[in-house]
Amino acid sequence: MTVSTPIVPDPNAPLLNLLGRARNQQLSLAELFQTAEALAAGGATLPAIELYKTWIAFNDTNPLLHLAYFNFAVSLSKAGDTAATIHALRAAIRMSPQFGQAHINLGRTLEDCGLTGQAVQQWRTFADATADITPDKINNRLLSLQHIGRVLEATGNLEEAEAALWQAMELQPSRTEAAQHWISLRMRQCKWPVVAPSTHITSRQFMDAMSSMTIACYTDDPLFHMAKAHRYCQATVGRPADLKAFVRKPVRHKSGTGQRLRVGYVSSDLRQHAVGFALSELLELHDKSNVEVFAYYCGEPVVLDQTQARIKLAVDHWCDITKLSDIDAARQIVADEIDVLIDVNGYTKHARTKIFAYRPAPVIVNFCGYPGTMASPYHQYMIADDQIVPPENELYYTEKVLRIPCNQPVDRKRTVNPRPTRAAVGLPEDAFVFASFNGMQKITANCFARWMAILTATPGSVLWLLVGDDSVNERVKQMAEQAGVAPERLIFAGKTQNPDHLARIGLADLFLDTFPYGAHSTAADAITQGLPVLTVAGKSFASRFCASIVVAAGIPELVCKSPDDYVHQAVAFAKDPARLAAVKASLLQQRETCALRDMPALARRLEELFWQMQGEAERGETPVPDLRNLDLYYEVGAELAAANIDFEDDEAYRQRYRAQLSILNDFAPLSPDARLWTAAV
Repeated sequence: MTVSTPIVPDPNAPLLNLLGRARNQQLSLAELFQTAEALAAGGATLPAIELYKTWIAFNDTNPLLHLAYFNFAVSLSKAGDTAATIHALRAAIRMSPQFGQAHINLGRTLEDCGLTGQAVQQWRTFADATADITPDKINNRLLSLQHIGRVLEATGNLEEAEAALWQAMELQPSRTEAAQHWISLRMRQCKWPVVAPSTHITSRQFMDAMSSMTIACYTDDPLFHMAKAHRYCQATVGRPADLKAFVRKPVRHKSGTGQRLRVGYVSSDLRQHAVGFALSELLELHDKSNVEVFAYYCGEPVVLDQTQARIKLAVDHWCDITKLSDIDAARQIVADEIDVLIDVNGYTKHARTKIFAYRPAPVIVNFCGYPGTMASPYHQYMIADDQIVPPENELYYTEKVLRIPCNQPVDRKRTVNPRPTRAAVGLPEDAFVFASFNGMQKITANCFARWMAILTATPGSVLWLLVGDDSVNERVKQMAEQAGVAPERLIFAGKTQNPDHLARIGLADLFLDTFPYGAHSTAADAITQGLPVLTVAGKSFASRFCASIVVAAGIPELVCKSPDDYVHQAVAFAKDPARLAAVKASLLQQRETCALRDMPALARRLEELFWQMQGEAERGETPVPDLRNLDLYYEVGAELAAANIDFEDDEAYRQRYRAQLSILNDFAPLSPDARLWTAAV
């Protein structure tokens, strides 16, 4: 039994190159494992052994050297070298005396040699050494490893952070915290495949560990996204224990009275953040004779934050609830007599979702901060648009969907510095520049493969990406080289202030969106600066958001039907400058009249929707979130997501779910729901 780490490098890399990297401490432990396993699987056992020997000799300070010795022993055993196997296992045990699998394998090897007494003694040694292991000690070790991973990541030691989190995961696979963080870390490092079953961790446990945000980067499966959000809400929010101590107020009748509607925005991102940038002008444009705006801030303290200062001036009331408990924050909202309460966080960092569980306002809305359904019992409405949620896709959301022209507010007043030259930002003057300014975590193996196909078909072009960690940049370049693309054709844009970043965006020729989690505010920034965005519209909120922006900007022809169409279109634009120039001219012509930048119309439409919600509340028509069968959709989704299907049409996707639901129904009849398992089915 080997210790596996799910990274799959190129198994055909020349052995001499691998040995050289091992000697120079440039071959990570994870890559060593997978490369050696690939060599052995191909019948090259002796080269795998040589690679282990070299790595061990030149990486003796690695904190996980005992794992290398262990897998080295496995390879030696397969090669029939029993004596060397015993030496390697004993070395692993000396370095890690409580390394249970090494004790077990050593005992088995001794037993196979006929040394049953020594085998029993070996196992007894381990049993005696671990006799004092208690649940408390396991939990403390788990927490220590998680903290080690967190701190190492913060200091840029990503490989060591990953190794510590891996140990925590294997210690207690059913605890999701370490695995959730580990998966996110691998996504940020472009390590593919992101997950794979190991000796101790199943594929299902990986699916369980993914956060609601991470799963949107992993699979375009809105039914699973919905079920995942519901499961997360149940596990982390649930029903407040002190609900009996909370007193709500009834719906206040305001329709036709001339009174202003009291609207509250709750967010940790009302500051220099993509959400803060997006909402600034919108909040300024609310008709204060129609709505009274409250802002409830629950984020980190900020100093000299111009965006937050601007928002404070735009709203009628600013309330910092960061230090208030959830129930006290909810009481504050009740005291303010809020009619419509807007959750601008969803399940994102610093969210205070438990506040909404008290139902401190008659109407609770999911808008702007989270790319999907909340799947909670208390979020009754979601604001989206026709592109993100066409009517036939409403079954993917538990809230009642109300629509605005475009779900991405923009700030037309944002500062943009003068545009630099290409040379000033490290771009070639005469090359076709593809760009993608999405975070590294949104790049998948399939997405990267499409980019490499595009670059291969357009000689002389370059791809401009946001800079990542040095090791990540180097990995991405190596993968490009393995795909036959010269690594120097990948250019990384360094970190800079937002006005400078906005200024340089327009130097590119075409923005290539990621899939399944596409660009959001990043796409709006690009289009605002005259850079066309090419995207693929999938099924989920995150995979359709960019298409909404592109359509609202007046260039719907840049929404591709499939990944193949995306590659074809990108290549065609690079080879037809006149066609691309026409798109850019169209963007410029429509810039100030398109739906994307019509903020006054967006503000009026939002107010109409708020009053519509108020009217429904007064009439007792507030919708009840439909949470039926979400546990079953989770079971099916977890299994299907593990297959990691890149793209499929709507009918094929839904049919996969119906087939699995049918199997479950054959075992035990399912109650009907309003989604795929209806009474008619």
